Amino acid sequence: MSDNKLDTYFEDWQERETIAEAMIPIIGRLYRKYNVVTSIYGRALVNRSVIRILKDHRFVRQVEGSELDVRDSHLLLDTLLKLKPGPCHVDIGKLAAEFRKSGSTDMEAFLKAEMGDVLGKHKDAELGGEPQDVVLYGFGRIGRLLARIMIEKAGGGSLLRLRAVVVRGGSDGDLEKRASLLRRDSVHGPFDGTISVDTENKALIVNGNYIQFIYASSPAEVDYTQHGIQDALVVDNTGMWRDEEGLSQHLACKGASRAILTAPGKGDIKNIVYGINHSDIKDSDKIISAASCTTNAIVPVLKAVNDKYGIISGHVETVHAYTNDQNLIDNFHKGDRRGRSAAMNMVLTETGAAKAVAKALPELEGKLTGNAIRVPIPNVSMAILNLSMEKASSAQEMNDYLSWASLYSPMQKQIDFVDSNEVVSSDFVGNRHAGIVDAKATIVSDKQAVLYVWYDNEFGYSCQVVRILQEISHINSPYFPADRS
Repeated sequence: MSDNKLDTYFEDWQERETIAEAMIPIIGRLYRKYNVVTSIYGRALVNRSVIRILKDHRFVRQVEGSELDVRDSHLLLDTLLKLKPGPCHVDIGKLAAEFRKSGSTDMEAFLKAEMGDVLGKHKDAELGGEPQDVVLYGFGRIGRLLARIMIEKAGGGSLLRLRAVVVRGGSDGDLEKRASLLRRDSVHGPFDGTISVDTENKALIVNGNYIQFIYASSPAEVDYTQHGIQDALVVDNTGMWRDEEGLSQHLACKGASRAILTAPGKGDIKNIVYGINHSDIKDSDKIISAASCTTNAIVPVLKAVNDKYGIISGHVETVHAYTNDQNLIDNFHKGDRRGRSAAMNMVLTETGAAKAVAKALPELEGKLTGNAIRVPIPNVSMAILNLSMEKASSAQEMNDYLSWASLYSPMQKQIDFVDSNEVVSSDFVGNRHAGIVDAKATIVSDKQAVLYVWYDNEFGYSCQVVRILQEISHINSPYFPADRS
């Protein structure tokens, strides 16, 4: 290859780097001033590096057949900023692709046609609702990830305000240790921001968010109004109570209005999988469940398959990362097999996910069985869906359909799609979708299908919980381009 050719490639790369660098302050201003969340085919752009932005542009070739031109996306962002939009989610990748296909040369006219309902509405941002106080009851794996996500979103004017965390303990050094656990995470990496400890007032100041820590051994000891908290959504991530009687303890606290459980609920408690049955939430529902991580991972894919092919019956096998309720080394455990070392064994155990599907997707009631194997990794799990269908298909047709669902269906934030021979579990740490279909593993023979669905059982699930909190708080910004399914 000639030196001139080498120079051309490198000069082109430097030019695209320069343009991507220029995009970052525009993305930031849209986010922080106008509460506009930008993405490229579902991949968030806020707080991303130059290289990550260029990789997201490169990803578009898997969908459209060619890489997204960074010049097009920069022009779109620059024009959008000048039009002063109100709060919304904008997939600039999809819009830029539509702009290119339209043959238009007038980006402003194109955006006015696509987004006219929100352009010039930045002064109406307060119409999105009033700030909503949120309390985390418990600060374990899910609690700390919920804190990270809500703090991240607060930078863009999100109306969810993390006001307090309730924990047991209170001994010397407790707050510093909890700050350290938020700051450093062996799975998800360091926290992206600053954390200050206010020992005297028992609070953490995280990226400017003042978070009160309340030490109590039960909800009965807590009065949130003493800390200026009103009508709070209390997110119980302890798993101590899963029925209405137990969770009602939170509602008895002054300053609390609703309780959300981050585990499957028992009895008549609504189990909500965002993207599937979140519209079932009524203002009168004071206690709801966000179901389980596995239920959230499989229900969107099951719904997609059932909508197109019809599911007669199926079996769900979950290969699940070990969890904190297992023993690190062999010791007594009330559950079968879970007493054996989680770090050394594959542990066959039960899962209620298959039965729980019916709570979010009633048309599949009684059609699924399930089991689980806990394996020696700390995060990212897989569900294997073995399905008998009413209509025949092929692996290619199934993958094409699920790829479309991940990009354009109403479940695009729940279903992700990967088509690579080389991906492994660690590649999905931090994925914000409920589940990720592995196309290379798809097996279809006539009316029988086997689908492999990865999921970050910690972070992906926490994103689903935050979406429920936004739904309850009526924080529903429009998406562009509009759903064309």
